[in-house]
Amino acid sequence: MNYIHSIEVKQLCQRVSDSSGVLDILSNVSFTVAEGESVAVTGSSGSGKSTLLGLLAGLDVPSSGQVKLLGHDLFTLDEEARAGLRAAYVGFVFQSFQLLPNLTALENVMLPLELAGKPALVAAKNMLERVGLKDRLQHYPKTLSGGEQQRVSLARAFVMQPRLLFADEPTGSLDPQNGAKVIELMFALHREQGTTLVLVTHDAELAGLCQRELRLSAGQLVA
Repeated sequence: MNYIHSIEVKQLCQRVSDSSGVLDILSNVSFTVAEGESVAVTGSSGSGKSTLLGLLAGLDVPSSGQVKLLGHDLFTLDEEARAGLRAAYVGFVFQSFQLLPNLTALENVMLPLELAGKPALVAAKNMLERVGLKDRLQHYPKTLSGGEQQRVSLARAFVMQPRLLFADEPTGSLDPQNGAKVIELMFALHREQGTTLVLVTHDAELAGLCQRELRLSAGQLVA
């Protein structure tokens, strides 16, 4: 079977300069991720995990190297084109939820659909019901628990049926019980939609649920 690579990374490097000299945050990182695969990026604090995720999403530009998302060479595109690619194909789930405080749960989930010019109301309601929040549609983020806010964040990410989902410590702000619920939902939606999932985590148990683990140490992939 010929797999389509959702992500292709070649010789990716990220260096920064400070008063002490040049620091290699990532050094010659290369790997591929198959369409529909789930991959955990692990490593100690400062190993380059979040930097790598930002580069995979085109939110930052590397010192050198190549990232292809769904065949698109990210860093031959300008910032506007990269943003368009993310809007069309990529979903995000963050540790800090990143919900808009002045919008209700329903409005937060409707927003990416509206920005894309797609019918929003029914799809957003259905996705919030899917994550167990049908009774919280008109609640604002400040009136929701952390677990509920992260489920709104999941609903917002998956309502667009993204080809790729990037998750950065998705359970880092949650207690174990709520973290387990969010993990179960995230992997269920990943399987249902065939989404390629790349998540950054310190949690060995969460990493173990993925099909593969990429471990970073001092900016390099280790076996």
